[in-house]
Amino acid sequence: MMRLTSKSVALIPIIATVATVVIGATLIAPPAANAATTLGAAAQQSGRYFGTAVAAGRLGDSTYTGILNREFDMVTAENEMKMDATEPNQNQFSYGNADRIVNLARNQGKRIRGHALAWHSQQPRWMENMSGTALRNAMLNHVTQVATYYRGKIYAWDVVNEAFADGSGGGRRDSNLQRTGNDWIEAAFRAARAADPGAKLCYNDYNTDDWSHAKTQGVYRMVQDFKSRGVPIDCVGLQSHFNSQSPVPSNYQTTLQNFANLGVDVQITELDIEGSGSSQASNYDRVTRACLAVTRCTGITVWGIRDTDSWRASGTPLLFDGNGNKKAAYNSVLDALNAGGPGPTSTTTTTTTTTTSNDPGTGGCTAAVSLNQWNGGFVATIKVTAGSSALRGWRVTTTLSNGTVTSSWSANGSGTSGTVNWSNVDYNANVPAGQSTEFGFQGNGSGAGLNPSCTAS
Repeated sequence: MMRLTSKSVALIPIIATVATVVIGATLIAPPAANAATTLGAAAQQSGRYFGTAVAAGRLGDSTYTGILNREFDMVTAENEMKMDATEPNQNQFSYGNADRIVNLARNQGKRIRGHALAWHSQQPRWMENMSGTALRNAMLNHVTQVATYYRGKIYAWDVVNEAFADGSGGGRRDSNLQRTGNDWIEAAFRAARAADPGAKLCYNDYNTDDWSHAKTQGVYRMVQDFKSRGVPIDCVGLQSHFNSQSPVPSNYQTTLQNFANLGVDVQITELDIEGSGSSQASNYDRVTRACLAVTRCTGITVWGIRDTDSWRASGTPLLFDGNGNKKAAYNSVLDALNAGGPGPTSTTTTTTTTTTSNDPGTGGCTAAVSLNQWNGGFVATIKVTAGSSALRGWRVTTTLSNGTVTSSWSANGSGTSGTVNWSNVDYNANVPAGQSTEFGFQGNGSGAGLNPSCTAS
């Protein structure tokens, strides 16, 4: 997210919600009588998350932390992990405020989105004055040091933030980082993968919600290129800041789906919608249901908790008012999440197979694979499901007879071909009885015949 003075962004009252909503060809029924009562629990029913941005300076506010602890299962540091906060002086790293947020989240059993490793804005002063090779090396060192420090603790990193320009061209933003060479984004992603192989790596940007916009197309072409060349990218983040000047586009779900069709997850990373009452609730409903209709839309993060905590406070854009009361928008999101949708799986396929192993009723675990195969490569997403007892750790064995692993996320792997054993990372070791977690890997060749098996550890 950019500072308020730097960004022209997104919402407008759209259409009234009804008890049953049709999105594309997906019918979403009203919530069941035993529906979940918090946002995080409701999202988990379809294998997704519902998160919020958190400011370390507000952690002493009991109303703020009470809502955080109760409602959300994913946390993003609002500013505390950005470049100026984590490396105020060159090669002198400072993690104190970021650690406060990370430790709170982990103690509450929540996952963490890292935001953001490389960005043209909110750079420390020393970096702003650099250029060329010296800047490139400093940026890569920053990515490496910060991602290594938090290795195993981060679900997904916004590796690069807001690198594309607004306007009709669909090209890169002119910045000191861009002037180090057009491959700087690729270099940042490769450095992040080497530093933390278990984290999902995302590109994050604003004003990329409308599929017809040149900026959206520019980001799409970059992700398409990265996937075709094996550059490690696992997800695309749409910030989705909406207001009357920049409303929820009619093709929003199409945008989510088209990015997902490239073989990456899609995450709504900084959602806020200015407005009030039923019109605001209707727009939050639309966005939530669009995510639920796209199987690789893995979660939603709202950019703040109460309206008064928002960087756009005058627009009252969040789900809780300044006193911490639930707004109509909160109820619309909760109802949509409880209505559900298909769980996150890969959708860009020429061949899809699913194999399940083990009996979950025995207290062990199952492993099911969704395989997305194309000529010369594949992406495998494996869902680990706990049986009648909670998991405190798990191990999955796969067989790669004619393929080689090139990258992975959310698991530690023992090799790249033949029999490969995968084990949990810190944040997905604990799986409640009957619940699931996912990891995945990309490879060259064929992923056929993986036949995953799961054991509790």
